Amino acid sequence: MAMSGGKDDGSPMMEMNTTPLIDVMLVLLIMFIITIPVATHSVDIDLPVSNNDQNDPPPVDPVKNKVVLTQDNKILWNGNEISDAQLLSLLQESLRMPVEPELQFEPEENAAYDLSVKVLNVIKGSQVTKFGFVGNEKYAQF
Repeated sequence: MAMSGGKDDGSPMMEMNTTPLIDVMLVLLIMFIITIPVATHSVDIDLPVSNNDQNDPPPVDPVKNKVVLTQDNKILWNGNEISDAQLLSLLQESLRMPVEPELQFEPEENAAYDLSVKVLNVIKGSQVTKFGFVGNEKYAQF
């Protein structure tokens, strides 16, 4: 029988047999794959260790300022109504304190999104570093 399109007349085949070449290449490929080192690059991070054997709550900053946005588009600073300009001056005043107080942001349920964006931009522009959202657990859906 003729293989690779050769003739069955007994003349020598003039084509190169590539089967052994492919076999050698596959063996070399497998050897290279096996000898590649496993990527063991890691970044070590020291995570804080919980202190479950103490029942005392963690220390809390003595001064906290709370910004609340109401449903009727009012901005409340620690319960007192303020304007946008007053918010910026109060934030700048809090940054001048020796220890920056924590700023808590809590919009009410139906507070306007536009007001939230405007207040958050003022807070971001004031470069406050201790900032957090509070009261979100009220809106969690189980």
